Amino acid sequence: MNPDQLSNFNSDNLCKSPPANLGAQFQSAALYIEPSAAAAKSSARQQVLDRILKSISEQNLLGKSYVEQYLRHKYRRNCKANTLKQAATSLEQFLSFFASSGNRVLEQLRREDIEAFVEALQDRGLKPTTVNTRLRNVYAFVRYLIIEYTGFDWALMERKVKLKLPDRLPRAIDPQHLDQLLCAIDNCRDRALILLLLRTGMRIGELRKCKVEDIDLNEQRILIYQSDKTSVGRVVYYSEDAHQALLAWLRVRDPLKQHLFYGRKDRALSYEAARCIFKKCLQKAGLQYSGYSLHCLRHSFATDLLNATMPLECLRELLGHCSLEITRRYARLSDKTREQEYFKAMERILKGECDENDQCDR
Repeated sequence: MNPDQLSNFNSDNLCKSPPANLGAQFQSAALYIEPSAAAAKSSARQQVLDRILKSISEQNLLGKSYVEQYLRHKYRRNCKANTLKQAATSLEQFLSFFASSGNRVLEQLRREDIEAFVEALQDRGLKPTTVNTRLRNVYAFVRYLIIEYTGFDWALMERKVKLKLPDRLPRAIDPQHLDQLLCAIDNCRDRALILLLLRTGMRIGELRKCKVEDIDLNEQRILIYQSDKTSVGRVVYYSEDAHQALLAWLRVRDPLKQHLFYGRKDRALSYEAARCIFKKCLQKAGLQYSGYSLHCLRHSFATDLLNATMPLECLRELLGHCSLEITRRYARLSDKTREQEYFKAMERILKGECDENDQCDR
């Protein structure tokens, strides 16, 4: 306030009541400001939704119309832009995976499909938090489908797939069970598939994408590429028994197919098909109730090499782990194996069964 204004200022004005319409003026201002902020926020969310829907419309995605309606539903419920993005990403990945397994109708969705999707994400080495986000978004979508549409089974929600705890020790196949399994496989394709997973430590997703040209038969090694063919991700090697199984499969497979293991129409063998092959082999070996999964072959590979004193850093590179901490989980499993061997040996000693011919340290 300048001096001229101060001289004209009447202190009596301080005692006067405010104008009758002052509250209304403030309310009007508030009503003017708040809708502007809300409108800007809503506009940003609308732009995100439009971009997502445009991207989905350009894809040949199974159940596309369901996804579009679901995302609009989430938008109407005032979900944040990031929530919409996460949901869209999760569903695009899941439905692409579901279709790659040979499914053509979303109404045929089963618990096993969701379970296979989770295992595939884990095989890619994604963090448990990321996998859990994908799984949570898939189940939110499934719940929406069951409520809004007919033809979807509520049983999908009754026994949900649960993510394994990240600190849980990887499970290797018992050596005796492994012998039973290998002896039971009489199909050359199945034998090559199982032995390559067991002797290379490859993730099933990596072996599914493997092409014949990626294999060096002379050096007994396989090149595992990144998503594009611009650089080599890593090199893995395979043993003589896997080599013989591979040669037997190469002699009878269709030479016109690009992928080493293939499904229909020259597509890579689906994840679901690979799981079915493994389950069938387990059943032949009498191990159908053992609880083993395809990923256990990778765990067995890591455990066997550690028990054979392979350095952790070398094993990390073979497994393709981004961190040595992940590989150390197998070291813990290896310690458990040594613990079991110790108590077996001690039991023999206490029973007096250890003689001079036993290879025991005195």
